[in-house]
Amino acid sequence: MKLLDWIEEILCVLCTAVMTILVFANVLSRYLLHYSLSFSDEITTYLFILLSMMGTAIAAKRRAHLGLSIITDAVSPSMRKTLLVLGFAIGTLFSAALFYYGILMVINQYNLGMETSAMQWPEWIYGTFIPFGAFFVTIRFAQATIQEWKAPLESHRDQLDHREEAPRT
Repeated sequence: MKLLDWIEEILCVLCTAVMTILVFANVLSRYLLHYSLSFSDEITTYLFILLSMMGTAIAAKRRAHLGLSIITDAVSPSMRKTLLVLGFAIGTLFSAALFYYGILMVINQYNLGMETSAMQWPEWIYGTFIPFGAFFVTIRFAQATIQEWKAPLESHRDQLDHREEAPRT
């Protein structure tokens, strides 16, 4: 899975760098030349979609998604494990559906010959960012589901005990 880690992180770095350069160039162009680079908005918007998808995959891998833990903190370790497995399984199913329907969207864009407004590029090129990113998210949520399923119940008990010992502010 090191290859997936590498792909996710490189794509995030590249998307962020290209977006930053394009937005900065567009700002300079507007102030110095009084001319806006219309393509920069289009590319930046689509790269943001890819960046969001890859960031979601990284967050799923790290289990860093925002969540409301009031329920899982109040239940027994076995119920906590059940809820976490269920949550990750739902995330897996949702991202798999996003992958599937993303592919259908790309096929539709290709068949209709849709083009982007600024650059007149085929829309399906950017459309592939959705199923591509959803593929990574699906893998990461599936991994989290399996890891949580296999995790010993004691690990949940330890987490619960650790939280109870934490000082309250």
